[in-house]
Amino acid sequence: MYQRIRKAMKEESGFTLIELLIVIVILGILAAVVVFSVQGITNRGDASACKSDVATVTTAGEAYYAKNSSYAADIAALKAGGFLHSDTADNVTYTVTGTGFTAVGATGSACAGFTS
Repeated sequence: MYQRIRKAMKEESGFTLIELLIVIVILGILAAVVVFSVQGITNRGDASACKSDVATVTTAGEAYYAKNSSYAADIAALKAGGFLHSDTADNVTYTVTGTGFTAVGATGSACAGFTS
């Protein structure tokens, strides 16, 4: 009886090569799905940060105008007036126009194309 049980255990132990290959293929498919779904997260994060920076510079420009009744000449004036932190507007171009100002994502940066 003991020999029969031992023989049955030897025949049923372990996985077959096909079972292992199927598991590897399934894991590969799942890994590919995860990689492609996570790929665009950093791009969306950068775009959101750029929109936030442009909005912050726009708000700072409006606050400067409300306090001083004139538009700030440049981003340095907004920083000097205490309306912006030093690193907020690194990717934003601030330009005074005849009727106000524009805050635009700087050319050549990740923020290029975002505008207030």
